[in-house]
Amino acid sequence: MSASTTSDRDVFDSSSVSAQLLVRLEETGALLSGHFRLSSGLHSDRYIQCARLLSIPRHAAFVGSMLAAQVRAEGLGPVDVVMGPALGGIIIAHEVARALDVPSLFAEREAGALTLRRGFSLAAGSRVLVVEDVITTGGSAWETAELVRSLGSQVVGFASIVLRGAAPQLSPLCALYQVRPALYPPQDCALCLDQVPIQKPGSRSLP
Repeated sequence: MSASTTSDRDVFDSSSVSAQLLVRLEETGALLSGHFRLSSGLHSDRYIQCARLLSIPRHAAFVGSMLAAQVRAEGLGPVDVVMGPALGGIIIAHEVARALDVPSLFAEREAGALTLRRGFSLAAGSRVLVVEDVITTGGSAWETAELVRSLGSQVVGFASIVLRGAAPQLSPLCALYQVRPALYPPQDCALCLDQVPIQKPGSRSLP
């Protein structure tokens, strides 16, 4: 992550924010256990349904303001626009943009590829923060970043409420909470071998 002064880092207490977020995730029933097929195609024994958290406006405002604070503390600014991929990134991108006082856009799929629709446009040279609710492999966030670059703008960094795993290709990356659940390729899934019923809780359709 980008360098930042000691005073900046003192402003953002990551351990305290993670603890507060965990309480809110538990309160809203967003922490699920079982057998899940993720948008990345991987299988997992745990799932965080951030839509439940974000359905409560005060929780959405909290995570948006805390992500914005972390972005500032890590020195990722200035940010001109916040962009998230639909559907998971729409609400949290809007809340981060509100806290940063900049416009919020979202990218959505058309013919399988992420694009800007609904009259959205991005001025060339804009400094864009890509925001997701949960990042696992980082595929959707990376696609959003590629869209930003194709429009002649700059990606200043990535941010998410939850980082599930490592997503090493996304840098610099801010996340409020990191979890390391069991992740399995579908052809080598212990939960499939045990015949545990599988769920697909996310919004993105998979083949």
